[in-house]
Amino acid sequence: MKIVMAADHAGFPLKEIAVEYLRKRGHEVIDLGTHDPQPGDDYPDFAIVACEALLRGDAPKAVVVCGSGVGVSVACNKFPGIRASICHDGYSAHQGVEHDNMNVLCLGARIIGREPALEIIHAFVNAEFTNEERHVRRLAKVHEIEQRFQKTDA
Repeated sequence: MKIVMAADHAGFPLKEIAVEYLRKRGHEVIDLGTHDPQPGDDYPDFAIVACEALLRGDAPKAVVVCGSGVGVSVACNKFPGIRASICHDGYSAHQGVEHDNMNVLCLGARIIGREPALEIIHAFVNAEFTNEERHVRRLAKVHEIEQRFQKTDA
């Protein structure tokens, strides 16, 4: 599977571990940086490039990392069609995909350790949306909210 990865300066070390982990398991990782962490590497910039890559169809899923996971989650969810969530446990990571069709996993590098992070990434990457009627119905309601509040240029 193709997977987009991106991180700010705080998320860089965990991103590097995750990229190696995924590649060793046969995934094609599109690493959008940061590649040379600096304090000015702001999380919104990496949320933007990751979400734009998903919306272009470069990959079906992304993992985005910042210090807490909160910033990238907030930024990613500003994009129509992006369903991002912080997950610091495996259940939320796979359930978010299976029930809510989550396409961006947000992690907090200062919150979670290496091994739990890799387990969560594994759960996220290997999960698939169930397409059960109740989940499709709920996702349609989320899409209606998105459409209702989406800004358009006039």
